[in-house]
Formats: sequence, C-alpha cells, structure tokens
Amino acid sequence: MASAPAVNPSIFGAYDIRGIYPTTLTDETAYRIGRGIVSFLKVPRVAVGRDMRVSSDTLAAHLMRGITDQGAEAVDLGLTTTDELYFAVGKFGYPAGVMTTASHNPADYNGFKICREDAIPLSADTGVDQIRDLAVAGTFEQPAHPGAVVKRDVTAEYVRHALSFVDVANIKPLTIAVDAGNGMAGMIMPLVFEHLPGTLIPLYFELDGTFPNHPASPIEPKNTEVLRRTVVERHCDMGVAFDGDADRMFLIDEKGDLIGGDMTTALVAQSLLKKYPGSTILYNLICSRSVPEVIERNGGRAIRTRVGHSLIKPLMREEHAIFGGEHSGHFYFRDNWYADSGLIAFLVVLELVSQSGQTVSALLAPIDTRFRSGEVNSEVRDQAAKMREVEEHYAAQGAQIDHLDGVTVSFPTWWANVRPSNTEPLLRLNVEGDTRAEMERQRDEILAIIRGTPS
Repeated sequence: MASAPAVNPSIFGAYDIRGIYPTTLTDETAYRIGRGIVSFLKVPRVAVGRDMRVSSDTLAAHLMRGITDQGAEAVDLGLTTTDELYFAVGKFGYPAGVMTTASHNPADYNGFKICREDAIPLSADTGVDQIRDLAVAGTFEQPAHPGAVVKRDVTAEYVRHALSFVDVANIKPLTIAVDAGNGMAGMIMPLVFEHLPGTLIPLYFELDGTFPNHPASPIEPKNTEVLRRTVVERHCDMGVAFDGDADRMFLIDEKGDLIGGDMTTALVAQSLLKKYPGSTILYNLICSRSVPEVIERNGGRAIRTRVGHSLIKPLMREEHAIFGGEHSGHFYFRDNWYADSGLIAFLVVLELVSQSGQTVSALLAPIDTRFRSGEVNSEVRDQAAKMREVEEHYAAQGAQIDHLDGVTVSFPTWWANVRPSNTEPLLRLNVEGDTRAEMERQRDEILAIIRGTPS
C-alpha cells in the first residue's frame, strides 16, 4: 500500500492554505511551506503570527523552522489577529507575512494566509500554487547559512493604529457586548477598550481553540444567539461578533438584530465620506442595491466588484479607493495598506453612532429598506449549464444580465446572482427584492431551476 504524500496538494486553495490537523495538514507540510515561501518570494525575512487554535503553536514553530532553514529570518509575532499580522507587514516593512489560522473553520482545521510586502495577499494565481509545487517536491536549494527566529510584539502599536481611524474624543460612553467566540478578539478587544469610554460586556473572551461555546463563524445566525439575547437583556447600545482570527466582524443593533455585512459597509461608507468627501468606495456584487445608493447620496463614487479579497484589494489600489466592503463581514481600508480589519470597521461605526446621537437601528432605517435571501447553496454537478438555464429563463423576460461574477439578473424591483463555489460543486444564490414577497417568489423560482424541481 502506497504511503500518503508528505504534502497533500488539496489543502492549497484559491486564497489560502487550509486543512485538517494532523491529517491533511501536518508539521512536515508546515515546514516545507516555510521553505517554499522563502524560495518563491526570495525574501530575507518573514513575519509570522498565529491564532489560539490548539495546533497553531506547533504549526507556526515548524513553519518558522522552514523559513530559517531556507536562510531567512522569522519574525515571531506570537498570538495575533490576522489584521494585526497585515498591519505588522505594512507598518514595519516586512517583505512577507504568514498568519497561522483557519479563520472560522471547526477546531480540527488550521492553515496559513500569506502576504507579501505592503500586506499584498498571495492567491493561487500569484504564488500559492507555486509554493504548493515547491512544498510537494520538497527539494530546496541550500542557503549559505540558516536564518534566526526573533520575537516581536506589535499588539499595542496595532491598537494605536486602529484607534487612529477615529477621534476617541467623539466617542460616547456606550454599552457594547462583544462576542469573541473564544477567538483572537478576546485578546485584542480589552486592550482597545482601555482607550474608550463606556462599558464592555465580554462574551467568550477566553482564548480556546476547541471553541467550547459555539463555532467562531458569526455569519451564521445561530452562533450569535447568546450575543443577541445579551444585547437586549443588558440594554446594550450594540453588539459585535468576531470570527476566530478576528478579521471579520458583524454588528448587532440595540434590538438584538444581526446586521448584514453590506449594511455595515453602508454605515462605514457614510462615516468615511463625511471625513473624505468624494472618495471612491468598492462593494461586492452580493451587497444590497442600497449600498451604492448610500455611497452616491453621500457624494462618493461607488464601484461594484467580484467577491473575494484577492480581487478587491488590487482594484482598490488601482482606483485609490478609501474603503471596500463585502457582505461576508470583510472590510478593507486604504490607510491600512488596503488590508481588512473588522476592528477598524467597528471603531468607525462606533464613532458614527456616537456623533449621530441615533441608535444603530435608526441609522439603518432609511438605508435597509429591501429584503435579502442570504446565501442559499445548492449542490450542482454541471454549474455552467445551470447558470445558462437561469440566464436564458430571465433574458426571455427582459432582464438585464451581467457576468461580473457568475450570472446576475436584474429587474427594477429585484435582482439575483448565481455564482459557483471556488472549492465545492455548489452554486451560490443571492436574491434581493423591494418587498419580502417579491424576494421569496424569485428565490423559490430560481431554486426550482437550479435544483430541477417544480416551481
């Protein structure tokens, strides 16, 4: 019986590296990835951060051993959030950075997010595939001498950087519940609140990579049930939920309702356009039509994009956009090396709420007027054929069609997008309607086409 390969190529994805420890992702794999990063990028040093997952210490150690064996210095940042790793690379001029994390995945997963100078992310097209090939082959040039590991803690500097996006004097003493999901927000948020007025109500701040309370995936409503209840019971002004590596963030209004990432995009855009009139702001095509309306109403220039950070960040640089937001809770800032930060987005909204004197729900009331299906996934063998079927069905009814990302069909009172998953045989459907009845009717009709069931 053939032995398993030292490196499983299936863990190398479109945007990052992710597998199950210690089966598909092993210590040896981490070591080879460290060597592969230095070999491919040809860099003298690499900053390395890690989250609180049970396997993160071990994987980061083997990764750094690979980096140093390939002749580069490994800068050990210790426990960090992913956005803190991006900050370190941008602020201190490191030519590359690696975050050891599996973000919101279950406890047995882990992986690596890799960036180059200025926190520019590596994707399959820009380096992840080449690093995969080097790691799988396992043959590396021997350096003249090994590198060393140096330790550096940049957390306090990152907190100061995040706070620089707001005027702390503008922030009122609000009561805010924060659900860290036993993830890295449990480390960073107490340090942030040392500089803020008001009351922090912490939920699940203990760093625990077994996720004993709920999965660290706040986009799933069931994972914010306790937070939403706490906001209401403790009369909080808002709630905030972070994912495991704390780069994604979702808001809860004072009524305990979960706010979509697109509505948070609209709020952040509104605030930034007051400070930087006429700026360009990006939003992905799954966001509500209300988002570009808010941007343009506030004097900004709105650009619609495909889904995914490796597509949005380069476009932000091209357009010199001040901000970009996604429905998935990723928020990107020009003055943060175009990298994402849920913490900065939270602070910007906190300042907006403080200055407006309004509740979160009151701020959203004139914006959040439409109805969205959320992402509905269907397992489909021939994705292209099903997307053609949807397109032909609605083209015959006079829909506007575009192919920016999958297929989008648009009518005056509703739109829908169907796009394939990058990693699974799934079609992802999102529908928005001016009324709930319209949204549900069109959602069910499109699902009948996708799934081959009677409408």
